[in-house]
Amino acid sequence: MTTSERFLLAMTLIYTVPALVWRLSRCDRFAPLVVVQIVCGILLGPGIAGAVFPAAFGYLFSPPVIGAMGGIAAWAVMLFVWVAGIELDLGQAWRHRGETLLTAGLALLVPLLFGSLAALALLHFGGNWIGSAGHRWQFVLGIGMACAVTALPILVLLMERLEMLRLPLGQRILRYASLDDVAIWGVLALILLDWQRLGRQAGFLLGFPLAALTYRWAMARLASEDRWLAGLVWLLACGFCADWAGLHFMVGAFLAGAVTDGGWFDIARVDRFRETILLALMPVFFLSTGLRTSWQMGGTAEFGAAALLLAAAVAGKLAGVNLAGRLLGWAPGEASVIGWLLQTKALIMIIFVDILLDKNVITPQAFTALLLMAVASTVLTTPLVRPRLKDQAAGPARRAASGIAPKFDSFD
Repeated sequence: MTTSERFLLAMTLIYTVPALVWRLSRCDRFAPLVVVQIVCGILLGPGIAGAVFPAAFGYLFSPPVIGAMGGIAAWAVMLFVWVAGIELDLGQAWRHRGETLLTAGLALLVPLLFGSLAALALLHFGGNWIGSAGHRWQFVLGIGMACAVTALPILVLLMERLEMLRLPLGQRILRYASLDDVAIWGVLALILLDWQRLGRQAGFLLGFPLAALTYRWAMARLASEDRWLAGLVWLLACGFCADWAGLHFMVGAFLAGAVTDGGWFDIARVDRFRETILLALMPVFFLSTGLRTSWQMGGTAEFGAAALLLAAAVAGKLAGVNLAGRLLGWAPGEASVIGWLLQTKALIMIIFVDILLDKNVITPQAFTALLLMAVASTVLTTPLVRPRLKDQAAGPARRAASGIAPKFDSFD
């Protein structure tokens, strides 16, 4: 077969296999399609399909095919992160800044601490975890942040499925996740700080606010039909400048979206655009992610590390949110719902650790463990939240029947 025929065959597998598994297994009831696509990417990767069928794997996923898929994957993720930045509502977070800062801060810092301790444990017990270009502090901070990440776009999908996105509680959770989303990219910029390119990075960070003001001034004066094209040009320019400065083009993509006012676009069209990216482009990224997994430690170490990181991420997130709930006087059971929903990782965490792998801060073995942890944490969310939501919604009725006055209820 020609390279184009191999490419088209590989693309057919990428889109067909996960969709069939998702529907036939009926797992659509508790996990979005993106989770199944990530798992299928791992199964089709070199550690599993490549090990079982090495000749067929090497023939189909030849370097030209992988190169073409890598370009599509990079553009898909840039678009996805840009839209995620556009959808941030920092104005709402500012209007409720006391409660939002406390909750978002604890929901981020506690799992960051737990994850960092887990990273130190991995280093203590040995193994090939730190990349050739990574320093100890970069690895520990990167793993800690991976355990603290909340995937805002996937969180939106899950809350829509749970029919709580427009409830007061759902809007509060979005505020907490929005602030954590900003922190993710700030920590990534710190990890990627390159003393050899410090001048370029300083130039980018100093020049970006002026460029953003100019961009916002121009966008406000453009016709609505011209704003999409202008926004895409702005995205590409920010991605190029951030990558040139050594910060990675994903940092530029997020910043490009964060300074873009969502009110400039029709919200329904933004939703359709995000859904189109997830449907038409992101599956290529998931397969590309699977192609980067490694089981060189035999699989046991990777699964063990994933279990340790999952425990740190879940315990840290629940502990941080429960502490916030106690300080703010939330209703019983509310912290558990919020904690499990903020545990959602999937896309954003995978993008985050994919960048760390690109920069050789972590090894493919560490990447594999983190990928397994991201999938597990996201799969756990819906089954654990759904019964808690039912209990929470029934709370006011039970309290009224028992004569107990409600302390606070986000479902009112």
